[in-house]
Amino acid sequence: MAVGYLRAPSLDRRGAISERVRRTVALLGRRGYALTPARLAEICLGGPVAEAEVRWAIAADSDLALAEGLVIQRVALPQAGAIRGRADGHAEASAEYVDMAVNFVRRLVTLAPFITGVSIAGSLASGGFRSSDDVDLNLIVEDGHRHLAYVVVNFLGLLHALRHRAKPVDDLTRRPIAPRLMTVNLVLERSQCRPLERQDEDMAFELFVAEPVFGLDALNEIVGENPGLLEHYPQLADRPAPLLIDCPRRLSSRFYPALLEAPARYLGEAAWRYMQWTRRHRPDALARVAYVRKTMRPYTLFDNS
Repeated sequence: MAVGYLRAPSLDRRGAISERVRRTVALLGRRGYALTPARLAEICLGGPVAEAEVRWAIAADSDLALAEGLVIQRVALPQAGAIRGRADGHAEASAEYVDMAVNFVRRLVTLAPFITGVSIAGSLASGGFRSSDDVDLNLIVEDGHRHLAYVVVNFLGLLHALRHRAKPVDDLTRRPIAPRLMTVNLVLERSQCRPLERQDEDMAFELFVAEPVFGLDALNEIVGENPGLLEHYPQLADRPAPLLIDCPRRLSSRFYPALLEAPARYLGEAAWRYMQWTRRHRPDALARVAYVRKTMRPYTLFDNS
């Protein structure tokens, strides 16, 4: 029987891949999770690489380590068990919440015709979901409807959460009336995408790991209008969309005149400020909100708050 031997990549290629792997691990680490060598190879910055090349990079880079079956920064070794726990929790909890999110998006786009694209984002998309987490949605909307979209999602999300009061919560998802469940992560007006002000690796990663549910044409339009994203993640060019739903029969847009955007902004900001007030004694939750908002700028809502 023939025995195969793994050939080491050339020095130049090894160095380039090592740098890409290091940057990818750091990018994941900033979000508090890590991946197996095989999965990291698939979502490596700059395009997929072989799993063997990821393992070469780990062995050659003193700043990287393989712990609990995950590729992490060596400084994060003390957190390896907790990171592994999040990955295991995702496998147990995600299926139920993905189905829940897809059904929610179907109702959302039926009632909000100004929403042209929806993706599942956050921990449910990235692989670190726990049952105490909320479900983050990225939205693309028609111009002049960002705040209206925020209000509609949160109103429908509150009604939805009332049916799930028994859901586990943490400091970030605990709310006075019902748990925080379906929430807005990022809202982009179509004009903001032509082009995006940001085409850095963090924005490319955000769009790449998000799972498209509705409006694939609108999502693909972002990639087409922003070729800089492909420099970081060429995988965006042929991203699969297994959760994609057909366009349902939608409410007429005349139910949402443009004049509703201004009051929606005031209402949404008041609700957002109230939620931050309820977290005033939970510094970890406030710090997490601040970090997420920092990663989304300049597209965050209510920055004057």
